[in-house]
Amino acid sequence: MNPAMLTTEVLVVGGGTGGTAAAIQAARRGAKTILVSELPWLGGMLTAAGVAAPDGNELMAWQTGIWGAFLRELRQRQSGGLDNAWVSFFTYEPQVGAAIFADWVSALSNLQWIVGKVPRQVLREGDRILGVRFDDLTIHAQVTLDGTELGDLLALGDVPYRWGWEAQAQFDEPSAPQALKDPHDSLYPIVQRYPVQSPTWVVLMRDFGAGDEAPQILPADNYDPAQFEGVWEGYEPDAFLNYGRLPHNQFMLNWPQQGNDYGDNLHRLIQGKDAWTAWAEEAIAHSQNFAYFIQSALGSRYGLAVDAFPQLPGRLGGGALALMPYYRESRRLVGLTTVTESDILPRSGMPAAALPLNERGEMSAIAIGNYPNDHHYPGFEMPLAPKSMHWGGRWTGTPFTIPFEALIPQAVDGLLVCEKNISVSHIANGATRLQPVVLGIGQAAGMAAALCVEQQCEPRALSVGSLQTALLNEPIAPAAIVPLINNVPEHPEWQSRQLKFQARPQSFSSDQLPDLLADQNVTDLRPKTSMEALYQGVLKLTQIGQTWSGELYFRNGSSLKIVTLNPSIETACRQLQTPCEVAIQGIPNWFAGWIQVLKITPCLKDSENLRR
Repeated sequence: MNPAMLTTEVLVVGGGTGGTAAAIQAARRGAKTILVSELPWLGGMLTAAGVAAPDGNELMAWQTGIWGAFLRELRQRQSGGLDNAWVSFFTYEPQVGAAIFADWVSALSNLQWIVGKVPRQVLREGDRILGVRFDDLTIHAQVTLDGTELGDLLALGDVPYRWGWEAQAQFDEPSAPQALKDPHDSLYPIVQRYPVQSPTWVVLMRDFGAGDEAPQILPADNYDPAQFEGVWEGYEPDAFLNYGRLPHNQFMLNWPQQGNDYGDNLHRLIQGKDAWTAWAEEAIAHSQNFAYFIQSALGSRYGLAVDAFPQLPGRLGGGALALMPYYRESRRLVGLTTVTESDILPRSGMPAAALPLNERGEMSAIAIGNYPNDHHYPGFEMPLAPKSMHWGGRWTGTPFTIPFEALIPQAVDGLLVCEKNISVSHIANGATRLQPVVLGIGQAAGMAAALCVEQQCEPRALSVGSLQTALLNEPIAPAAIVPLINNVPEHPEWQSRQLKFQARPQSFSSDQLPDLLADQNVTDLRPKTSMEALYQGVLKLTQIGQTWSGELYFRNGSSLKIVTLNPSIETACRQLQTPCEVAIQGIPNWFAGWIQVLKITPCLKDSENLRR
């Protein structure tokens, strides 16, 4: 039987974080789009991989585009709220996230979603990609997007890519090894053992309650408790579990310290199905043993959340195990430009990285991120150049941007990448791989593909200015291109402030704008949630320069740290003279020990409506 054939304008292969965003955005722009995924859950690391505690882009000013829309939808749908863990301000049940993406896709009549297909061949004519062949289906497209987790289309299409480390001399990166094969280099053991960052096969556990016993977890054949010794050293068991606490007493196990990262012989990830399966079975056994260790050490009240993921015939994972691994690194495109460590580090004396410029001198940013550079190698601590700042009463990462040219192959047309497979160095990948960044990359890639169809041009010929304008003007989920700290998307001047630095990128500093919300009612701009409440107590701030940390003390002697994602609250706290009595409208996170401040009023008198 001859395989079926389809023709479309935009083809997205891979239903992960970037691929899903790309397909949604291309279709919303009006392009006839086909999305092909291997799994029946869309969203990748946000859903199917179980990392339902996304990192980065947490400040209100950076909750834009599809990422911001996803958070707003989660607040509406997730019972129990999103403030549960201390690693993230947003934790949720993976199936809730998967349902959001499925609903968004099904609402688009010009987007066809095909499930259960694995790419087998990339159709190429000279230097142009024409489409992709699957087992029983061939799809031709004007623009093809590689949204696979490991950059599969790059390998299948003979598109140049990188896999592994680069020496310091290649990109002049301060955190890179001096030489890859020098035994005297301090990073030599890591380079030899780990070609890429370690993935994790996430497993979800549940607290069944005091006095209740969960079903017994069985260890895998190779169980050795010594490999998990010291797992909560410096944290204590409760803090360890609350790292990835999800709603309804569930816990995401994605723990880097003597936990379930699994990095043995990672070349197997790209050496074919049999090699991948051998690695995957070992990774799953490792996570199963980790869960068994936790139950054995902390008690039988902790068991597996066996209904967290669907059981899929013939596939690894499901039940309490994620449907796929959480990959932190992929094959990485050799693009028109490469994002390196210098592109993500803050400039000297500034809180942000410089905005990227293309060969024509145009500001070329199309997605924003801020997470600190974070690498995972079990058994090793990777020293990295710092990129963090103290803001809102806590530490967060300094912002950076992704240039459009990092999504475009050097010499191949008809193709864009939209996942962790962008043109990025191994070192810089530690910051560009996070969920909100990849959603932004996917949204930009999908918009670019649709514009290429409209203008009948190749991605390399597309004006980056037209792409940026389209992202800023997107009617459903407008996306920021400049990572201003104090310019929230609800502000009437949000777009004009973005355009100011698009036109004059050399003048950019993420915090140089005045307090844009000084004349606004903060209550109107804060996220709406049923979890917020009003609290009264005595606030004490510790201020060092322009940074601060604070504690709210209640009359019963207890206290909570105060943190905020809102630039108006950040400014107000810097100006407060404490100790003073305050009323705080906020969202408490008892497991993290903080309250997220949404509104603060000093020196209020007692009121029966104030909670103590």
